[in-house]
Amino acid sequence: MEVLLQILLVVVGFAMLVKGADWFVDGAAGIAERFGIPQLVIGLTIVAMGTSAPEAAVSISAAFKGAADAAKGTVDITIGNVVGSNILNILIILGLTAVIAAVAVQRSTIRYEIPFMIGVTVLLLIFGMTGNVVSRLEGLILWVFFIVYIIYLYRMTKNQKPEEEEEKKEKAGVWRLLLFILVGLALVVVGSDVTVDAATKIAEIAGLSPKFIGLTIIALGTSLPELVTSVSAARKGKADIAIGNIVGSNIMNILFVVGTTSLILPVPFSSGFVTDMGIAIAAAVLLLLCVFRKKKLDRAGGLIMLLGYAAYFVYLCVGK
Repeated sequence: MEVLLQILLVVVGFAMLVKGADWFVDGAAGIAERFGIPQLVIGLTIVAMGTSAPEAAVSISAAFKGAADAAKGTVDITIGNVVGSNILNILIILGLTAVIAAVAVQRSTIRYEIPFMIGVTVLLLIFGMTGNVVSRLEGLILWVFFIVYIIYLYRMTKNQKPEEEEEKKEKAGVWRLLLFILVGLALVVVGSDVTVDAATKIAEIAGLSPKFIGLTIIALGTSLPELVTSVSAARKGKADIAIGNIVGSNIMNILFVVGTTSLILPVPFSSGFVTDMGIAIAAAVLLLLCVFRKKKLDRAGGLIMLLGYAAYFVYLCVGK
């Protein structure tokens, strides 16, 4: 009976995520159009921050509950959440999105944002391997890079010219668009929370390890906002939001989520995560290779990514 209740909660949470992401994309795209802000910038900032909220909530909450004590399972869930989410974001979410519709990638994303994402992932691996902990000082360094990233986005907003509208159409009011964003974000965050809690209980009943839960169940749960937001954006022809959402979310997960969590309390980094971090770096490099020539992520690239995650999941199941 307990399992059936948790399954029902997973379904309800996912329904909230889907509807919330739909409204969130509509509101964010509308704001971009209304104020002449490039959709890529909206994807890298507002949408990325919004869909990274579940990762932030899970990790920061774990820190406040004392993630650095003997409750090693909580630690594994905290680190696994961010690492697992970043792998899922690229291999599963961009993979599925590309299979649905080819995702165009702007030159700035290929030249700056994706390499920056690879760089900060390598930096987190280095921090984790030196002393098996992400210290407060290292958290501060991550926050410095986060501020640099925000300044870069601000300058990109100033430099990019808004695209001309193809046709005149009635625009929704600003307050209505903001309402869409706020209500959509609320549904995304609450829906993700409900889904993660229920999925975690199901996993615990099944006797799965904390690391496996963190890298898969919770990582998938906290990445559901990115999934439904990116798929919804691709379906609506807002490809820049789709790719910007994923790249921006991965950068936010490391710089903001891990940075903030380690400032609250140093975050232990299990040596078992070195391989997973290597896979996260490889996934980011794979994304860069797939889009470097064609300036888009096509169906073939999406299928390669999905197969890559299937292989990674088999590895996790064998080593769980």
